[in-house]
Amino acid sequence: MASKAHKSENRSEEGIWETVKVVIQALLIAFVVRLFFFQPFNIPSESMVPTLRVGDYLFVNKLSYGYGPYSFNFSAGIAGQELFGISKVPFSGRVLEFGDPQRGDVLVFKVPSDNKTDYIKRLIGLPGDTIQVRDGALYLNDKAVVRKKIDDFIATEKQGQHIEQFRETLPNGVSYITHNLRNSNFPGADNTVVFKVPPGHYFMMGDNRDNSSDSRFPSPVGFVPYENLVGRATILFFSHTDQASLLKFWRWPVVIRWNRLFSWVQK
Repeated sequence: MASKAHKSENRSEEGIWETVKVVIQALLIAFVVRLFFFQPFNIPSESMVPTLRVGDYLFVNKLSYGYGPYSFNFSAGIAGQELFGISKVPFSGRVLEFGDPQRGDVLVFKVPSDNKTDYIKRLIGLPGDTIQVRDGALYLNDKAVVRKKIDDFIATEKQGQHIEQFRETLPNGVSYITHNLRNSNFPGADNTVVFKVPPGHYFMMGDNRDNSSDSRFPSPVGFVPYENLVGRATILFFSHTDQASLLKFWRWPVVIRWNRLFSWVQK
């Protein structure tokens, strides 16, 4: 009887150890994927509405532009600080460049003012471009970017507020929707000086044009260096309204934005 009990105990211990090994292997795989390939981020601000909304969770493809000194970090999310004090690895430039940033890409970068905080914006200007906003209209290399007025956006989470929308189309054909607020949170956003994008830098703008701290403002963004790019936003894997709460689980079917789950981030 003792022998049988001993064998049973050994099998139980082996089963526990096998489970532990599976869990450790899964965690290691998740760590490697997050560190080198796809990093999850959440959206805490309205600067990219309607493309991205508060409560969206997305994956950023780190291979889009190769690896830079800020690609391997432990950031806590968009506009969050790194968790373990690791924001930069000791090398300059980029390696394994699989493609160049293109106008219209939605990407995550380290804001130049501190090289630690993650921002997400749309790439508007390439090195050598001139950018200006006149009366809310975007001018690229002294030519007005095509934009067409479309139906107002109805913000159901803001008591049905109507927000003016335009479909903007860049010269390379990338098309997206921008918001125009009557009362801007950023004075001077609708009328700017002419910006000349320097070599090795990019000009970023939020789709929510009157509610975005971006390259139109020297602090904290300004021109974004190539090495500060983290990756390109690719897919939304989860989204919820501001009414979501882990404790109020009975509201989950209502607060989850089901139509946004597993959708591609529009270019």
